[in-house]
Amino acid sequence: MNFDLGAAGFSGVLLAGGTAVRMDGIDKSSIELGGRTLLEICLDAFLDADEVVVVGPRTVRTTRPVTFTREDPPLGGPVAGLLTGVDVLLRPPLLIGVLAVDMPRVSAHTFRRLREAAAGHDGAFLHDPAGRRALCGVLSADALRRVRPDLEGQHGMSMRSLLADLDLARVGAVGDEAQDIDTWTDLRDLDA
Repeated sequence: MNFDLGAAGFSGVLLAGGTAVRMDGIDKSSIELGGRTLLEICLDAFLDADEVVVVGPRTVRTTRPVTFTREDPPLGGPVAGLLTGVDVLLRPPLLIGVLAVDMPRVSAHTFRRLREAAAGHDGAFLHDPAGRRALCGVLSADALRRVRPDLEGQHGMSMRSLLADLDLARVGAVGDEAQDIDTWTDLRDLDA
């Protein structure tokens, strides 16, 4: 598959509905880093997207026009969140970007690299220096349709299971690009 590297046909899904158990259940999208919320920072990563859907509670204001939604039932995990977000997009995209709201070092440049790497593949995902896949990537809408489980099957499904049969390019993180915020210590270290 060949993808147009421009913005046409590229939409984003920002996953912001997790439980943040290791952070006392705080709404991660409202955490501030450098005077801006994680939601605002992560929305900047979708600068080139035609449309962005945020899957999670609408607790933080944003000046960017985005659609907020929740998976039903809530707290279904990243696969349910991704597929719920895709379902509310106004126009079916060729390429879908997905990002967890706790990854503030991902930028529009990151997504440009991912879209470039996805050419000839079903998509591409960012990998940290240890080789672990981060919750940041792009997927061909056609490939996602091929592996999409039914509504019951997507609730609680792991992203690893969803993506297992897809041909995904690996994109190495630059600097702390793949760093996520799972604990208060992670936030302190990233803010330092």
